[in-house]
Amino acid sequence: MFVCAGRNFRVAPETARRYARSMTSRDIPSRAWAELGLLSLIWGGSFLAIRTALDEIPVATSVAYRVGLAALVLWAYVLVRRLPLPRAPRIWGALLAMGLLNNVIPFSLMAWGQLHIETGLTSILNAGTAVFGVLAAALFLADESLTLRRAIGVGLGFFGVATAIGLENLANFDIRSMAQIAVVLGTMSYALAGVWARLRLQGLAPQVQAAGMLTGSSLVMIPVALWLDGPVVPQEASTILAVGYYAVIATAGAYLLYFRVLAMAGSGNTMLCTLMVAPVAILLGAVLRGEVLSPNVYAGFALLALGLALLDGRLLRRLRRGATPGP
Repeated sequence: MFVCAGRNFRVAPETARRYARSMTSRDIPSRAWAELGLLSLIWGGSFLAIRTALDEIPVATSVAYRVGLAALVLWAYVLVRRLPLPRAPRIWGALLAMGLLNNVIPFSLMAWGQLHIETGLTSILNAGTAVFGVLAAALFLADESLTLRRAIGVGLGFFGVATAIGLENLANFDIRSMAQIAVVLGTMSYALAGVWARLRLQGLAPQVQAAGMLTGSSLVMIPVALWLDGPVVPQEASTILAVGYYAVIATAGAYLLYFRVLAMAGSGNTMLCTLMVAPVAILLGAVLRGEVLSPNVYAGFALLALGLALLDGRLLRRLRRGATPGP
């Protein structure tokens, strides 16, 4: 049983067989790479949006707006499409746990961390999700073992992100800093969420998974935000636009892609999008704000590209075939 994008919970037999082969080999399909890139583009812009919103509204309220508005958008989509809903209580319990792991814990910890540490270091720590994701998948999922190629690819990708943003930011890491520890714990929660989804949520349409997960998050965060902050309504146009972006686009829309990629490529591979988020954020800064790209940015992008190519594996296989002498 696989996650599908259509109206039903089951997919066509041929599609299931194709996905099964993909899950076994752990290769990343071309379509999954394309959707990973789009996911990275969407999430790359969320750093600026979240930081903008935090200038006016508190952390808990920011998270509550994010998950609450996104849940409303997704349920409207589910109802319009008349997608079948799960009835078993255990599925709703699994969705609630997914909401805690993938939304409540990381959104809250990382939003709070952004208030106290620089953006460059936050981006590097966020990219660590890819490392934790591959390790968690190898520990808990039989078909996502940690091969040497995957370990080298993830390591190169992480080092590429650190190089692009500036290796000096790594020197600022201080294990005693609660803000930095919060961001690291958030990335670990993201990694565990990917594993949880594969273990407990197989067979649900991605739209239903996303809507159910965000509903669980809303049931937790809205009461918490009201208790901690009271009713808070943003007044600044920039805050309203920022909340709209990270709730509707970077949460509701992004999680539709997230669950689709999870079905196609597996838990560890889906976490690779966090390696591409930081370069996207840097490029957006250059395009939208006229920021100058230093030489280390290009070097970092090259290392990241090499790491992703190793993880994909197809280029390496083609080189091996080309080097094999003919009969």
